[in-house]
Amino acid sequence: MRRIPESHITEAIFRALQYISAYHSPDFIESMTRAWKKEESSAAKNAIGQILKNSKMAAIGFRPICQDTGIVVVFVEIGTKVWIDTELSLQDLINEGVRKAYTSPENPLRASVVKNPESNRINTKDNTPAVIHMESIPGDEIHFWVAAKGGGSENKAKFAVLNPSDSIVDWVLQKIPEMGAGWCPPGVLGIGIGGTPEKAMLLAKRSLLDPIDIDKLNDSDPVQKLRKEIYTKANSLGIGAQGLGGLTTVLDVKIRTYPTHAASLPIALIPNCAATRHIHFSLNGETIPDFIPPPIQTWPDMEEDSRTESKIVDLDSLTSDSILDWKAGDRLLLRGTLLTGRDAAHKKIVELLREGKSLPVDLRGKFLYYVGPVDKKPGSDEVVGPAGPTTSTRMDKFTEEILETGILGMIGKAERGNQTVELLKNKKRAYLIAVGGAAYLVSKAIRSSEVIAFPELGMEAIHKFEVFDMPVLVAVDTSGNSIHKTGPAYWKQKIEIANATEKG
Repeated sequence: MRRIPESHITEAIFRALQYISAYHSPDFIESMTRAWKKEESSAAKNAIGQILKNSKMAAIGFRPICQDTGIVVVFVEIGTKVWIDTELSLQDLINEGVRKAYTSPENPLRASVVKNPESNRINTKDNTPAVIHMESIPGDEIHFWVAAKGGGSENKAKFAVLNPSDSIVDWVLQKIPEMGAGWCPPGVLGIGIGGTPEKAMLLAKRSLLDPIDIDKLNDSDPVQKLRKEIYTKANSLGIGAQGLGGLTTVLDVKIRTYPTHAASLPIALIPNCAATRHIHFSLNGETIPDFIPPPIQTWPDMEEDSRTESKIVDLDSLTSDSILDWKAGDRLLLRGTLLTGRDAAHKKIVELLREGKSLPVDLRGKFLYYVGPVDKKPGSDEVVGPAGPTTSTRMDKFTEEILETGILGMIGKAERGNQTVELLKNKKRAYLIAVGGAAYLVSKAIRSSEVIAFPELGMEAIHKFEVFDMPVLVAVDTSGNSIHKTGPAYWKQKIEIANATEKG
């Protein structure tokens, strides 16, 4: 029997989570770099460039890649000849590692987990418990696959039980546009096929933890052939980075299968976003692994500066008339005062409005940034931790009433629903986007931060930010033009013409 001390498990989980919060894996960086180099869409290329810059900055500063530091998912394979020297359960040991990682004073991570999901949804404050999947295998080691999954990508998970004769490819291609851009493409698609409904979902999730290798596929293998077909056709949709339209929507397609009932074809689809975070390691009782950062040469040199293509906007002198000239696709650099607010704050504001009560903050003439930032690093010169945008469609149901407060617009990520776009058009308001997956980069534009309302909401409290040259893009202008509609439509047609020309 192989003895493994409990401290090895807790410390390894702690180290793994701290590591993946700040470092992309080299295969992801290299794949994203290839996508950046070949991208022809200016908007998409700029978005991928920001993601790569953010990745490098997070690595150098050892700070989270994304403000959403995820819910922890751990797959464990336990050798039959392993003895864990502890009176605690393996789940308890893993959760202690999670707790230590998310409350570390050296690199604080955002606590994103709430208990009692059906009722009061109180934050657990330490991101426990993790979601843990275990199985027994022959051998004298424990193998761990540790991931931190953000809400933007997890919320886009899809599942169906198809008829055995149905097309897997057709189903996937139907679901990808339905996911919108809230999962922060380009990223990786995980697909689970077979087993039972819950098994298919686990297969999809587990597949996302495999290395990116789409360029090494063997067409003679049915699963690899299917991966390549979905990859090619998915990128032909023209959705592109951040849903702005472009050549690369997915970096890889991962598929895992399992035998299933003759009458069934369960299939699950789960994306990994541009802040993909996972690592694999093993324990044998001898040492605790040290995770070595990628060499700085892994990231591309990116000398171009898009500032010359951006308009400088003074938020403090902005009026409803001055935003009328903005066009969907314009790049802006914001300077001045921003207010923040996401799900919980929106709910409280709308409740106060419906009760006829005054708001604790004046929203008139302001832009509302959908963000829940990471706490700043103690003892550092940070104003706030990584502060990237959250998915805006979750705020759609509040938008009509929020617009009545006199705000000029909102900043988030991904598309807005058709009804919200129509509201913005009617009210002559604008919707801007920051790049999802560039949270540390965005935080460097924040010069001061103050909680001004609902402090009990923690990271969801309303903050007042003073920003300088915060990069955003006009996603919906005051005429109701949406780049999330025009961009993908243009690039889908462009790709179709190019493919037809190449074939004929």
